[in-house]
Amino acid sequence: MKFTAKQIASFIDGEIVGNENAEVYTFAKIEEGTPGALSFLANPKYTDYIYSTQSSIVLVNRDFEPTQEVQATLIKVDNAYGSLAKLMTIYEASKPKKQGVSTLASVSPTAKIGENCYIAPFVVIGDNCEIGDNCMLFDGVSIGDGARIGNGTVLYAHATVYHDCRVGNNCILHSGCVIGADGFGFAPTPNGYEKIPQMGIVIIEDNVEIGANTCVDRATMGATVIHSGVKLDNLVQIAHNDEVGSHTAMAAQVGIAGSTKIGQWCIFGGQAGISGHSTIGDRTTVGPQCGTIGSLKGGETVLGSPAIDAKEYIRLSAYMRRLPAMDKKIKELTKLVETLTKEKE
Repeated sequence: MKFTAKQIASFIDGEIVGNENAEVYTFAKIEEGTPGALSFLANPKYTDYIYSTQSSIVLVNRDFEPTQEVQATLIKVDNAYGSLAKLMTIYEASKPKKQGVSTLASVSPTAKIGENCYIAPFVVIGDNCEIGDNCMLFDGVSIGDGARIGNGTVLYAHATVYHDCRVGNNCILHSGCVIGADGFGFAPTPNGYEKIPQMGIVIIEDNVEIGANTCVDRATMGATVIHSGVKLDNLVQIAHNDEVGSHTAMAAQVGIAGSTKIGQWCIFGGQAGISGHSTIGDRTTVGPQCGTIGSLKGGETVLGSPAIDAKEYIRLSAYMRRLPAMDKKIKELTKLVETLTKEKE
């Protein structure tokens, strides 16, 4: 499917600089552009590529002014990266969607399947499940008894939703993610650890995306809750009875211990770890490999393990780099003091 620069500009309220009839049919990074490709320039580090790219159309921010001749047609927009995301969404939506229930799927006769769904081979849907309209369940997906999936939700290959859990509308669950496995609950006894039954569920609200091999554990009692708009990367662990606020984003390998409440619009860098039974306030940024001990009030940016204010962490890091020189100086001063003391004696 081809689109002209004029059509694209109308989708994203852009200003065309160049040939409005230039056509594209695919996307490419600006440094790897080919004729017929649409690219974008948002990071100034990549500016030099705009003068050599072979892409037919490049999205740029409105304040961009070339210093050399540009062969590509430019479309100026308020936010090049955001506009690209919008166009890619439109492109994906224009692709034909699969529909129908494979004869190789196992669907309980008590399950309710909505309209225009795609149920791939080897999908298993348990008793009393509810699958909303326009859902897509790819090969090997497993939906436990009594689970509910909202409208327009996509579950990629081998995603698993355990019994009685709830997934909202327009969610994306990537391959291998597990929703509703038992929380890590064990009671120590003289004979070892005794398992504590995990009687709760997981509730995932609308417009949530969960990465490959990410796990959201069911609650001991009540519910583990992922609120609307949350984005979880691959290999993230959300423990039992956690609550993650709307529009919070977590990069790969983040781990949230049990009974923790995360606020709205928080950002977690890769491999960050959050201690259990704590509260992280709204709009907190937790840096990569950061380890928090206790609660954070919100609006903070923290680094290090244990986590401290980012500015303080940077200051301490500067001191750490100077420690070898300081150690050498202290040894020299100590030797000098010892020499002077002996001379006085």
